[in-house]
Amino acid sequence: MWRRLAGAVAGLLVLFVGSLAFNAASGQSRWPRPLDFVRVHPWVVLLLLIPLALIGLGQQPPCSDRRQDPLPPTAYQLPPRNTNFTGRDATLLEVRQRLTSVSDVATLVVHGLGGVGKTQLAVEYAYRYLAKYRFVAFLGAEAPDLVAPQFVSLAGELGLPEVSSDQAIPRVYGNLVDRRPWLIIFDNAEKPGALAHALPSGSLAGNGHVIVTTRVSGWSSSAGVVDLEVFTRQESMKLLAQRVPGMAEAVADRIAEQLGDLPLALEQAAGYMGYNQTTPERYRDLLASHLEDMIGRGEPSDRPSVVVATLWQLSVERLETEQPQAVRLLEICALLAPDPIPLDLFTGSPESLDGAPADALLWDTAVGALAGLGLARRGEASLVVHRLVQAAVRAAMPAEAHLDARVRLCRALLAAVPDDLHSAPDARPRRQQLLPHVIAVTKDDPPAECAAETAVLLRLASEFLVQIGDYSVALPLCEHALAIDESLGDRDAEVGFDLVALAQIHRDLGAPARSRQLAERALSVHESCLPADSPAIATDLATLARTLCILGEHEAARPLAERALRIDEAAYGPDDPYVSFDLIALANVHVDLGDHASAAPLISRALRIREAKYAPDHLYIGYVLLFQARVLHTLHDGTAVDLARRGAQILLTQLGRTHPKTEDAFALVDSLQGGAR
Repeated sequence: MWRRLAGAVAGLLVLFVGSLAFNAASGQSRWPRPLDFVRVHPWVVLLLLIPLALIGLGQQPPCSDRRQDPLPPTAYQLPPRNTNFTGRDATLLEVRQRLTSVSDVATLVVHGLGGVGKTQLAVEYAYRYLAKYRFVAFLGAEAPDLVAPQFVSLAGELGLPEVSSDQAIPRVYGNLVDRRPWLIIFDNAEKPGALAHALPSGSLAGNGHVIVTTRVSGWSSSAGVVDLEVFTRQESMKLLAQRVPGMAEAVADRIAEQLGDLPLALEQAAGYMGYNQTTPERYRDLLASHLEDMIGRGEPSDRPSVVVATLWQLSVERLETEQPQAVRLLEICALLAPDPIPLDLFTGSPESLDGAPADALLWDTAVGALAGLGLARRGEASLVVHRLVQAAVRAAMPAEAHLDARVRLCRALLAAVPDDLHSAPDARPRRQQLLPHVIAVTKDDPPAECAAETAVLLRLASEFLVQIGDYSVALPLCEHALAIDESLGDRDAEVGFDLVALAQIHRDLGAPARSRQLAERALSVHESCLPADSPAIATDLATLARTLCILGEHEAARPLAERALRIDEAAYGPDDPYVSFDLIALANVHVDLGDHASAAPLISRALRIREAKYAPDHLYIGYVLLFQARVLHTLHDGTAVDLARRGAQILLTQLGRTHPKTEDAFALVDSLQGGAR
């Protein structure tokens, strides 16, 4: 527009000057009507035309700039843009900032698990900032030998004459000097050394940006690294809502959880639901019951040949050739929960991995290989394998390998889980750490080779869940343990342990009649196969006594509790934690009989034993403090409120504010404070 305006004004100036010359030469007193004003007021017209001419000319680019108008950006092999691309805004901004923060060539590595969206992020970056580049190329780097031939093809795209493979790379970078800034994406690269020959260097290194996507670790010394994690739950739910309109939030949340928020798996899920017209609710249920099968079904709309089931197959095959011990470790990890797996679970048991724990270097390289190929994430003392990597590995495992791994795991877990929940000081955190793995390994019916170990693990897990008040999960685990032990035969003592554990669960669930039946049966079984002074019988007696008190049979309960206390004092000594449980059971009997004065010293003794054996914030101490506070309040002891506050704080620390036991504890504090006023 300004160019046309400048031309018009310049023409008027020429006309004006020409008119003045004609007027001087002809001596005319009158011009044609449109120009008569020019004749009468020539300098006014000149003053009006000059500023317009200057403005118009000032808007024209210099001639040299016109010769250097930027060419439109050219893209080579850039995949189509993903119209369903979701989230990652902060990461894209980080990539842009890091690439543009240096004046030299910037190489940035996007590293992460297969299926996490590394390629999609790089492609989206290219499209989002396409106007910032004059040339963009996308090259596959999974096969290092095929990178140079791609540069030969790229040279042809740039209009270079035919070049050999060994000359193509420097020739291409040399040509790109005149096309800066440029962007080259190397997708799915292996180790840094395999791609070093294809990266710009020397005088060719200051012209553009390089993005490398890879699953493989070890790039930090060669370039900046962005570790790409799975989606946040909000990003996962947003993607599912976009692809499957009308999906309920709760269903989307559950599907995202089952798929571990892996972007490729979410796309695959949406593709499955769309093609098969499967409702989200039905798909959620299929994931819960057939995860290993479902990860091989459905396909992303933009990558129909890629499915989660085969995503890591090449990496596993490579490991099988180079480090088979790492594959055995991965197969064992595939049967565990997608939670941090403590590495000492393996090093503490010779059953876990063929000889690797005995050889520190072999063991470290096996663990490192899983992390290096992106099949696991390694922590200081743990290993985390994504749930879909686990599912894919399980689906590919031969039945023999699956059985062998499960037997090894059962034995390793049984050696690692503390069997004495009361005496071992670190028993609770250790059981908390191993609980999800025990549940994962024991969820199916066990093979005969590890049935006995499975039953014990199930009972130990249920006992821990009872300790933290999660009875609804504890109950089916303990029932499963009992069913296994009863099916095996010749396990009367173990059956008794299962029965008394079930009795305690039903008692706390408010079913004392059922609890009584189980406790009486446990006592009968143990008295038939164990010595009369066995501590197992003491546990049965104390459990039955507590249940009889709930049923109102206090006089019948007292001799049972007293006998339990005598057995454990003789077996463990007067200051053992097991004795503290008998003391509490007997104190409960006295409280139910209305004899708070007799209960108080029993509780005080139990508290002293536990304070000497456990950490100050242990749950067992919190429970005793709350019990003591109730009894002392009845006896009008002014220390009751402080004891209740201390106990409630322990439960808050260990169980959280919303746990029912914590809420009951603070309700007691409020009640005692009201009574004190």
